[in-house]
Amino acid sequence: MLPKMGKISPDVFERVIKPRLGAGFEGKGVVVGPQNGVDCAVLRIGGKFVVVETDPFYVAKELGFELATWFAVNILASDVASMGAKPDYLCVDLNLPLEMTDAEFEEMWAGVHKACKELGISVVSGHTARYPGCTYPMVGGAVMMGVCDKYVTPAGAKPGDALILTKGAAIEASALLSHFFRPAVVEHFGEEFAKKANKIAREMSVVEDALTAFGVDGGKSMHGAKGAEGNVGVSAVHAMHDATECGVYGALCEMSEVSKVGMKVRKKDIIVKPEVEKMCWLFQIDPYVSISEGTLLISAAKESADGIISALERKHIAASVIGEVVMGAGVEVDGKPLAHPREDPFWNACGGKTIRKK
Repeated sequence: MLPKMGKISPDVFERVIKPRLGAGFEGKGVVVGPQNGVDCAVLRIGGKFVVVETDPFYVAKELGFELATWFAVNILASDVASMGAKPDYLCVDLNLPLEMTDAEFEEMWAGVHKACKELGISVVSGHTARYPGCTYPMVGGAVMMGVCDKYVTPAGAKPGDALILTKGAAIEASALLSHFFRPAVVEHFGEEFAKKANKIAREMSVVEDALTAFGVDGGKSMHGAKGAEGNVGVSAVHAMHDATECGVYGALCEMSEVSKVGMKVRKKDIIVKPEVEKMCWLFQIDPYVSISEGTLLISAAKESADGIISALERKHIAASVIGEVVMGAGVEVDGKPLAHPREDPFWNACGGKTIRKK
């Protein structure tokens, strides 16, 4: 049986990777190391925290280079922002397809430059070459870093917290599939619908979501965000996690597991945009378990939930309270236990074989 597409399972991570981490961390200032469900490391250097993230450099050429590179940069930046840190530095390794022309490379790099400039990110190192066997959309890898005084991780959810979700389910899956298979979308729903579905692509980032939410004051309590030692006015946010692979349900399961808490969720309160609902119907995928870069799961003090939602709405970011954190373990949706989805249907949908016939 061939391995599934997408990320390795938590079992493989725990068995193969976690026991073998090179020289280890003793005396090296590693505050947060590799964990399943936590996308970034945190290092303490010179009295500051450095949040470090690694991901593929994902350039979906079907989006056009400007949008594709905006997305590639924002994928990386979103993970750093989800830890409460502003993204500051990018190191990028570009392993380009042999067929990429010089003109295409210039267009692609102009998009990277523009996206980084918009977010205040400096490109500080890299490697660029063409190699056989390299193809879109995975054209290399990158490291994003942010320097901060305080941070959160997905492991900080506390019983009594409200669970807040931004934008809703299957943002990324719907946006990308609407571009990848635009003729099929137009055939089923028309040109105007296809334009609306395509526009969702600009929502595939949680940088503003995360930094806005983390900026909401949680008072002077010393039990706020990890890393906030000695800071007056700590964040009301205790944990954040972007709902990437396996979508909203995957993010809930991962935050629950790494925080060692239970969660009670109301399915009806999870936003599903009309365009998302139709796209998921067309490709026969479940919106709640489909990849959703652009969707942020926030665990925050219940008394601050309204303030966080108001702050997000001022930035024109839709959000809803979808449940609460409780004592115990595991996630319940409408009273029924939820298992981690493990496999994201988006990857099979990318092959075009799941599209409904007209």
